[in-house]
Formats: sequence, structure tokens, C-alpha cells
Amino acid sequence: MSFSIYTLKGRFQALLRPLVGVLQRAGVSANQVTTSAALASIAVAALVAWQAPRQPLLWALLPVWMFLRMALNAIDGMLAREFAQQSRLGAYLNETGDVVADAALYLALLGLPGVHAAAAWALAWAAAFSEYCGVLGLMVGAGRRYDGPMGKSDRAFVIGALGLALAAGWIGAAAVDGVLALTALLAILTGVNRVRHGLAASAPISHHDPHDQET
Repeated sequence: MSFSIYTLKGRFQALLRPLVGVLQRAGVSANQVTTSAALASIAVAALVAWQAPRQPLLWALLPVWMFLRMALNAIDGMLAREFAQQSRLGAYLNETGDVVADAALYLALLGLPGVHAAAAWALAWAAAFSEYCGVLGLMVGAGRRYDGPMGKSDRAFVIGALGLALAAGWIGAAAVDGVLALTALLAILTGVNRVRHGLAASAPISHHDPHDQET
């Protein structure tokens, strides 16, 4: 697996485990967390896109929300796995919710005057492509693929960093365009890696028969 921030997920989950226990005892379900995170992502994206150009400090909502969203994504998974809340509906909500929320948050950067729509949309489509390639691993017996170098957590870090830099006034539209384009290319590479590694993981093991030789 190519390196990705996703590899740090285990340590992050350990920090969240006490909170997960509290939520479970309060009757909060994994699907409720998943749905809430997706809807809140869309709301944050809309607020940033419409208001941050006039109030630049609001760009800082992107890194704050990206961190909180990663925590919520970890929490819903832990609730599902550790408290017998896994369901087919939850699988659909998890995958589709992530793609929709990611696209909304990336497209929020279109609120910055001068940012080219093509760059933001390229990342949205490339991210969806990479996640779809990851899900297809389940169909070929390789499991859900999370290979990098630009998985969901990595993209969240990039967008969060852009939001912080914009809030501080360190960069402008040209820099955002460049980072979005590069991230999109890396997301496409991520999709290719997930297909390649998925095929390798699902390839049948051939056993050589010494009596089966070419004549």
C-alpha cells in the first residue's frame, strides 16, 4: 500500500474510543453519524463559498471541519464495527456520503475570485474516481482498497491547508488552481494504484505441476 495519512487511522481511533463509548451509550447510531457528517459538510461548503470571499477568516472553517469530519468518519466506523451496527445501508451511506461531501468541500473553493472551475471540478471527479476504484476491490475479492498517495485523508489535509493559507492571506487564486490540479493528478494515480494493487491481491495463486510440461 502506498503511504497515506490513512495509515495513521489506528492511532486516531484509539484517541476517539472513549467518546465512541459515550455516543453508543447515548443511543447514537453509526448511520446517524455518517448522515450528519455528510449534511454538515454540504452546509460548511455552502457557507464558505458564499461568505469567505467577503470574510476571509471563514476560510479557516475548512481545516477545522476537515479535522472534525475525519473524526466523525472514524467514529461511525468504530460504532459500526465494535457495537454490531454494520449494515448494508450503512455501507451505501458511507461511500456515497463521502463522495458527495468531498465534492462539496472542494467546490467551495470556487467562491474565491479567480479560481478556475476546471481545477476544482477536476479534483471532485478525480476523487470520486479514486474512491470508486477502491470500492471495486470488494468486487474482485481484494477488499476495500485504501492505497495512496492521495486518499481521502490526504485530500482533506490538502484542502485544509489551502483554507488555512487563504485565511492567513498567504496565497491567491493562482496557487489554489495549481494545488487543485496537482491533487487531482495524484488522485487519479491513487485510483490506478488501487486497481493495480487490487488485481495483485485478488490474483489466483498458480501451482506449478512438474508433470505438466510443454512438449
